[in-house]
Amino acid sequence: MYDRILIAVDGSDEAEQAAKRGLEFARVFDAAVDVLHVVERRAIQLATAAQKERLRERGTTVLERIEEIASTIGHPVTTELTEGKPSVQIADYATTRNASLIVIGRQGLTGVGKRLLGGVTERLLRRSNVPVFVVPKAAPDEEVEYSDVLVPTDGSEIAADAARHGAAVGQRYDSTVHVLNVVDIQAAGGAFNAGGLDREFVDRLEANGEAIVDDVATTIDDTPPTVTTAVVRTTSFGGVAAGVREYVDENDIDLIVMGARGRSNLGRRVLGSVTSALLRTVDIPILAVTRSS
Repeated sequence: MYDRILIAVDGSDEAEQAAKRGLEFARVFDAAVDVLHVVERRAIQLATAAQKERLRERGTTVLERIEEIASTIGHPVTTELTEGKPSVQIADYATTRNASLIVIGRQGLTGVGKRLLGGVTERLLRRSNVPVFVVPKAAPDEEVEYSDVLVPTDGSEIAADAARHGAAVGQRYDSTVHVLNVVDIQAAGGAFNAGGLDREFVDRLEANGEAIVDDVATTIDDTPPTVTTAVVRTTSFGGVAAGVREYVDENDIDLIVMGARGRSNLGRRVLGSVTSALLRTVDIPILAVTRSS
């Protein structure tokens, strides 16, 4: 599924951590790797000639550091230094190189050294047609097995596509793939009806969730070694994201694979906001599928 992986780096600790994860992923999938550093346009515009040269030299040093890591791992890479708006350059380079996956840190640095929470990452998720593997700094940097992979699903096409990605990871890593649907009672009944909804209505929501996860499990059952399904109910104001986080904690999930856009079990499109919320609050990688095939 992944034959060419693009790793975007900015010189931050988060980006280096992401690069290690991306290189390990590439080794398992036997994928070619491109490493890209973008000197941000704003930094160039505000810089003197000498400062511009230092920015480019810094970019070269960042790429050389990733080449050293790749050499240690034993996986060759090609590197590229470019200038512009990072999210645009990363998405365009992925298209040019026909990448099948982009790897990026959750939180990095702007070209002028200012930290931004998911600024580039979230803009990339909106722009990219290529799945984006987002790695938080808190993720351990030792070799990871991804023993338990979670695929939250809402029945949308992009969620089904994410399940196929989750199954592919599960096959390579010999993982248990958990297919999860979260029934958001708060969203179903409104803030003043939580816990007071008609039982038959709640049963229908859960039955719909069961049908969704069973359908996904049937689709991918022949791919990973083990597939398990679950439908959980949440009444939290955190909604679906809170239900996913609780499941992650209770089941020692190593990786979340999910659609970046989708709909709730009531028909409202919510997975984009759920993905955004999880990117800020979980300390495991998220593979966000940005477009259904």
